[in-house]
Amino acid sequence: MRRYRLRMIASRFDTERLALLPLRVEYAEEMAKVLATPELYTFTGDAPPTAEELAGRYERQLAGPARQDEYWLNWVISSLQDAALVGYVQATVSGSEAEIAWVVGTTWQGRGYAKEAAIGLVNWLRAQGVERIIAHVHPDHTASAAVATAAGLSRTDHLDDGEHLWQL
Repeated sequence: MRRYRLRMIASRFDTERLALLPLRVEYAEEMAKVLATPELYTFTGDAPPTAEELAGRYERQLAGPARQDEYWLNWVISSLQDAALVGYVQATVSGSEAEIAWVVGTTWQGRGYAKEAAIGLVNWLRAQGVERIIAHVHPDHTASAAVATAAGLSRTDHLDDGEHLWQL
């Protein structure tokens, strides 16, 4: 028997210190400042996006994928203490599997925000019925490895485009 799922939509959820807010194009200007530090791109080779580039990216993300059985879920991370945007989390869901990613701006790193947001994301996805959660982490990115571990994922020996596959 084939299981059918209603359309999956990112909804706001909170953790102890963070609000994870569904992505909106209006966040592009503030997020461009959050993502402006070149050090954030050490392991990806990318460059900091402009507000205009982010707005275009957010429009595409909000439009969603062409595949009807795939969902792009994106949130910005906001500090409940001062409402500042500090980063983002995202999940691409296909069937009962989700691939997740997280980024916290350098100004806010070292406070446990990435771990808290990733744990919250995994819990949210599990509550939606997602059974398998994966992430890709560069072998030298110890901070992201710690986030993946805290979120309950385990590193596998599988390398994909130079990054280890982590899974729950």
